[in-house]
Amino acid sequence: MFILLLQLLGATIRVATPLVLAAFAGMYCERAGVVDIGLEGKMLAGAFFAAAAAATTGSPWLGLLAAMAAGVTLALIHGFACITHNGNQVVSGMAINILVAGLAPTLAYAWFKQGGQTPLLPSTARLPSVEMPGVEALGGVPVLGAVYRELVNDTNLLIWVTLVIVVATQWVLYRSRFGLRLRAVGENPSAVETAGISVTRLRYQALMVTGALTGMAGAYLSTGHGAGFVRDMTAGKGYLALAALIFGKWRPVPTLFACLLFAFTDAVQVRLQGVPLPGIGVIPVQFIQMLPYVLTVLLLAGFVGKAIAPKASGIPYVKER
Repeated sequence: MFILLLQLLGATIRVATPLVLAAFAGMYCERAGVVDIGLEGKMLAGAFFAAAAAATTGSPWLGLLAAMAAGVTLALIHGFACITHNGNQVVSGMAINILVAGLAPTLAYAWFKQGGQTPLLPSTARLPSVEMPGVEALGGVPVLGAVYRELVNDTNLLIWVTLVIVVATQWVLYRSRFGLRLRAVGENPSAVETAGISVTRLRYQALMVTGALTGMAGAYLSTGHGAGFVRDMTAGKGYLALAALIFGKWRPVPTLFACLLFAFTDAVQVRLQGVPLPGIGVIPVQFIQMLPYVLTVLLLAGFVGKAIAPKASGIPYVKER
């Protein structure tokens, strides 16, 4: 039972990684006052271009760079529509989601002729896992040996990178000058502009970070956790990340735990499929698969408490003349 619990926790961490990356990506832009519901589209674009570049070149690192470049490009398009031209941020984000949902499988079919997906990636074209030292030496140690083997050893590199990003984001938002200005832009952009700081530049910088992180999340899905791109492989993870961001009230640590909660329900539903429950029998797969999304709806419907977004969130800033 202890080993099964550790395996469930390990699966939770693996499933939570793209959610954490996407949720923290949304945190940067929304803290700057830009609503971005296009996280789903940027993740999907990152997943496609990472797999496509890795399949073509054989290098997962070029795939990761291609994914981040795709995410940043889409983020800049979103910024051009919403920051430069004061467009509706929700409409722009949805347009990106719809665009990528159709464009990615179309390009995959045109380039690889495999029904809208990329070829299966060999292990050399996938992001590597980190083999930790001392696994055999700690193997005989009760509890610690099992924890080290199941949760620490053979962990994908992007999981460790995500952990660094979580710590760095906490420091950047609350300890750095950039984070202070970013939060100020999301609360009172007029005051920031009065202090001689460009609101437009800061919001574009936040969107570039958003694009890079969502690209990384997509690359993890197709070249880290998976072995290629398939149509709609993000499966709503961008929306779950946005829900986790709201559930965490736009703060790093609560958002992290919200992502872990959603990932835990996802990991549980995978293990419940086809398993007969005492007195109930086998639950239909479709009912089990909807558990993470039902939890999302319940939490956002009133169990979160009052979540107050940054005051300038979603409001285009027009510089006073």
